[in-house]
Amino acid sequence: MRRVAPEPENSAAQPSQLLALALSRPQEALVAARAVLAAQPSAYQASVARQAAAIVLRDRGDVAAAIAELRIALRLAIGSGDLARQADVRATLGVALAWIGRSKQGLAALDQAATQARGASLGRVLMRRASTLKRLGRYQEALDDLGRALPVLRRAADTVWEARSLTHRAEVYLAFGNTARAEADFALAEELFASNGQELEYAKALHNRGLVAIVRGDLPSALSYLEVAGRRYDALGATDPQLAIDRCSTLLAAGLASDAMREADAATAQFSASGGDALKRTELIYVAATAALSAADPAGALERAGRARRLFHAHGRDLWESRAQLVAVRARYANGQRTARLLAQTEQIASRLEDLRDEDAPRAHLLAGRIALRRGGTAQAEEHLERAARSRRRGSGLNRSIGWLGQALRCDAAGNTRAALAACARGLDALDEHRLTLGATELRAYATAHGAELALIAQREALRRGDPRLLLAWSERWRATALGRPLMKPPHDKERIAELSALRAVTRMHDDARAVGGTTVVLDRERRRLEHAVRARALRTVGGAAAGAPKFDLDALFAGLGDTRLVELIEIDGALHVITVVDRRVRRHALESRPDNVGMARSVLTRVAVGPPAEHLESLLSQVGARLERFLIGPGAADLGDGPVVVIPPGRLHAIPWSLLPSLRNRVVSVAPSASTWLHATGTQPPENDRVTLILGPGLDTGGAEIPRLARHYRSATVLGHGTATAEDALAALDGAWLAHIAAHGTFRADNPLFSALQLDDGPLTVHDFERLQRAPYRMVLSSCNSGVAAPVGADELLGLVSSLIPLGAAGILASVVPVNDRAAVPLMVALHDALQNGATLPEALLKARSETSHDLASLATGLSFIALGA
Repeated sequence: MRRVAPEPENSAAQPSQLLALALSRPQEALVAARAVLAAQPSAYQASVARQAAAIVLRDRGDVAAAIAELRIALRLAIGSGDLARQADVRATLGVALAWIGRSKQGLAALDQAATQARGASLGRVLMRRASTLKRLGRYQEALDDLGRALPVLRRAADTVWEARSLTHRAEVYLAFGNTARAEADFALAEELFASNGQELEYAKALHNRGLVAIVRGDLPSALSYLEVAGRRYDALGATDPQLAIDRCSTLLAAGLASDAMREADAATAQFSASGGDALKRTELIYVAATAALSAADPAGALERAGRARRLFHAHGRDLWESRAQLVAVRARYANGQRTARLLAQTEQIASRLEDLRDEDAPRAHLLAGRIALRRGGTAQAEEHLERAARSRRRGSGLNRSIGWLGQALRCDAAGNTRAALAACARGLDALDEHRLTLGATELRAYATAHGAELALIAQREALRRGDPRLLLAWSERWRATALGRPLMKPPHDKERIAELSALRAVTRMHDDARAVGGTTVVLDRERRRLEHAVRARALRTVGGAAAGAPKFDLDALFAGLGDTRLVELIEIDGALHVITVVDRRVRRHALESRPDNVGMARSVLTRVAVGPPAEHLESLLSQVGARLERFLIGPGAADLGDGPVVVIPPGRLHAIPWSLLPSLRNRVVSVAPSASTWLHATGTQPPENDRVTLILGPGLDTGGAEIPRLARHYRSATVLGHGTATAEDALAALDGAWLAHIAAHGTFRADNPLFSALQLDDGPLTVHDFERLQRAPYRMVLSSCNSGVAAPVGADELLGLVSSLIPLGAAGILASVVPVNDRAAVPLMVALHDALQNGATLPEALLKARSETSHDLASLATGLSFIALGA
């Protein structure tokens, strides 16, 4: 059968059509129902009209008004003497009562309706009772009712109600983890809704396809289905709290916990104000609790989980109550509780969830195993971790990784370290499979948080063995992996380009208005709307085909390093370890102190570069550099000897002026998010062309004095500036260039790193714009302030301007990590390009330029403010 979108039909205000119309075009149904009631209908006709109006009101969230209409409809049905009519109204009333949490009354009404109904009418009642049982988590009872309803409806050729029954059965299958059966039922239901012109239910069918994608772990497809369904709901004037629940669940699975918590809280407030579906409102509170836990807010998670548990209990929803209790005990564990009582509660919850065949049962067993381990109950821990590990061979990659984590903890506790490391590897492989379905850089970066503990177990084992090579290998296995893969560019569509263009225009108008003291309220709102649209579109980008993670090859690293020394910093359980690799020898040093003065170093460097000169600043700069070296490299500095160095810091220590450290001051230094990324950069081949692009942004103190001088160096360069440096022209000139230099103000957005930008003539050029490039320039120089700053997310991932350029094929990037002196930057940049033209790499050119231009403190500090990323 071919799927087609339902076409609108002409509908007269006939009572026989109203119930179908209420779930197809609800606004039209409400108008038609009022027209019937105004025409002095019979009791039977008035009952139908009241019921249709109630369905529309219920679905809009006004359940109290819907129940009032249904009680009138029931009196009219009784007056008509038609038992089938009475059964139908009672069934709708039962569903509505359950929606506001009066589950016992609702089920009683449905039971009474089932005794009155016959034939197709009975099938409809059974389907509605099944939908209520499903909401209450009584899945097997729901499946039994649907098993009785479907044959009856098929014999009666009632295809609309057959489609509704298939939808509910598919949702039960999803709850049991049977995605194949669920997808088959959803697909058939979609066909039937389309062929019957049921527009609202057709939209819900698209929504349901998103549910299957969520369970399978295909989050971009899920977001796409939910977006399309949401637009259809809006066009029909309908609201569905389940859409908000499913979107929040998708964001949560994607690692965007803060986003999920904000959206769940906002949706809860919205539906609370409208007095809508009490059951779904409680589910939103539960989702917000889960998101708060993932966002490292255990207190907020505990408060929300407590509210949800009480409401679920009042509604008689045992399964959901157990889920909320699981979030509560996980929050208490995150707050440091390890009591016998907490263990007993977790064991009870795990047992209930397993009996109910719920997908959260492995998480509950995993937590019980953890608590038991902390309390020394090895046998008890083994039992629970074994149960958690059973899920390692089924479900999505994300779900399988939970099972492999259970297996790793189980083997580690038993002293079987070889099996524990194998489980860690398999778990990370499963998460690689999950991440490869994600096309957006942001999602790939955040998703690595799911594997942090698996990597940590392996790192701890390497420490216990005292094996620095093993520690280096396992650290590289899960470091900056989102940047180590080619970027999946969002589709090149006109809407996306138009949104980015509009965002530039609005941002420029906003900045202009603020500069003259004008009002920016409307522009602020429009900018937020456009940023949301751009980001939502990026998150829906589908990833590439699944493939195994590239294996870290220590011999390949040795060969690639040559005479370069490697310094890799690794954080484990709050302690910093330094791995040095020099002449194929790998050493580890544990640092006694944590780097607590990184911010001070950046502040001092900025003060020296752009502040008023003072005699003591040079000695202060030296003192700060020495302290940084003691905290960040310590005894590892003695390993380095002479020669170039590549530094691999964890994400939170990325934006450090590394050449400020005494042992690194007078040598070639490059920085990379991982050794694998650096090795890949050294092997990146330059383009066949020798194109050079020079771009000058507005508002620089020097007026971009370096650009005309550089243009004389590169006679055939493309030069943009003074009105011609627009985003589209800049992207065209940058794409695939051999060398690019951008002199423009930069802004780093800690709240949303992918909107970090360089200021061009027509507004900001954001990371989302850079991701449209087919290939980044082979070498790129960003002489603006803070252009090298990135936000650490996930497990040692980075999001910022550089995060878009590395996976797009840039071999080397020069950028600053603190505000720089624009005037001092001009001779530094000119000297840098002199060295590049003489065959130097970016790190070599930076050292040479710094040595030639550091005639005063401001120039010295400016040179030290830049880092060379990559090769």
